[in-house]
Amino acid sequence: MSDKIINIISNSNYDSRKTTSRLIQILIDNGYTPTTTFNPSAELTICVGGDGSFLKAVHKNSFSTIPLVGVNTGHLGFFQEISPENLEEFVEEYKNGNYIIEEVKLIGAEIFTRTKSIILTAINEIVVKAQASKIIHLNAYVNRNHLEKFSGDGILISTPSGSTAYNFSNGGAILHPSLNVYELTPIAPVNSVAYRSLSSSIVIPGNYVVSIVPEKRYSSSNLILVDGQEYSFKGLKKINFRMSNKTIKKLTFENESYWENLKSKFL
Repeated sequence: MSDKIINIISNSNYDSRKTTSRLIQILIDNGYTPTTTFNPSAELTICVGGDGSFLKAVHKNSFSTIPLVGVNTGHLGFFQEISPENLEEFVEEYKNGNYIIEEVKLIGAEIFTRTKSIILTAINEIVVKAQASKIIHLNAYVNRNHLEKFSGDGILISTPSGSTAYNFSNGGAILHPSLNVYELTPIAPVNSVAYRSLSSSIVIPGNYVVSIVPEKRYSSSNLILVDGQEYSFKGLKKINFRMSNKTIKKLTFENESYWENLKSKFL
């Protein structure tokens, strides 16, 4: 790893571009070599924008092991801890080694169709739903034990870090990022004589496998959203979810910053 090289990834809005320009100059003044072209040998990657920019940057760079930190120019920033007003302080703290590296747990989905299998990885969540806003019918299993015959808008599988995002909007519980668990949350479940769906989320141990099997008539009308990115598969047979062996590294400056972030975003 080459010392002093720092990647900067920014979205294109005015505030982010303005903040990036300032950040580049501050880094240069402190002896660093900032680059806006991703360098796999960099010691740090700084994402400028909101949480969406952070997620896109991680996916685009294939879950790089380079530590990441976010500068928040968006609205909601659970991954974006640094405000544009504190850039000088951030660089000084980083330069002096006053930071902590946290590992962020990811969720993996192994998708089986009639002709192939593929693995997708998410930081926040993976959602299984029907196309064109239709109701979808699925069978859910935990470690091969049948859990429910689901009917509704979809099922959401969330990481602890993602539990404050789309999961929270659908009534899911907030999970502390240190927990080795993930969460299954129903989206607008419907109960009938034929279908019995849980109305609340379930916390799943990290070493357990959740399997989602669509009814045959829905095998080619599914939509899978991975951190908001859409995928569709013909002849979908089954999806196995488990905590991924991959992690990403996130740079933070306080052991207890999570609680302050939680309070400032939701209270």
